[in-house]
Amino acid sequence: MRIILLLGILFLVACSSIDCPVKNTVAVYYDVKQYDEEGELVTDTLKDTLWVWSRRVDGQDTLLNRLVGNTRFSLPISYQQPEDTLIFAIRDTSLVFTLDTVWLRKDDIPHFESVDCAAHFFHELTGVRCTHNGIDSLVLHTTSVTYDDGVTNLRIFFKDRQQVTPYY
Repeated sequence: MRIILLLGILFLVACSSIDCPVKNTVAVYYDVKQYDEEGELVTDTLKDTLWVWSRRVDGQDTLLNRLVGNTRFSLPISYQQPEDTLIFAIRDTSLVFTLDTVWLRKDDIPHFESVDCAAHFFHELTGVRCTHNGIDSLVLHTTSVTYDDGVTNLRIFFKDRQQVTPYY
């Protein structure tokens, strides 16, 4: 009887393995960059405080709150609309705000792991554009948006504070 019970427990344990990924957040990864005096691309640091908002169907409006001192950040991406609209607000040390709008155009790709795992969408970025009040430029680096947090999807270049158009 003990052998049957032991075999039953081993069978249940062996069949309960689910191969769902632990890192399952689909996000767009931004690297803060600048060009140095020699024209070489180098990593930059957020010197001012950054907020990012988005008007999304799921009600999650604030995507990033008071980020400063970082060289990289990530933002979630929607799966219900072909283009995401993001509002970037930058506040400098004198409490002057600069607002920019970023539009990410994308194709949604359903992604299936297992019937035991939650449904996800991967994305293919097809275009990016922005206003240029505090953001100098956005460069699309890797178009594929997946679970991989080691990629750079967008390189973001902020203007020098002397060139910024403030929003009062």
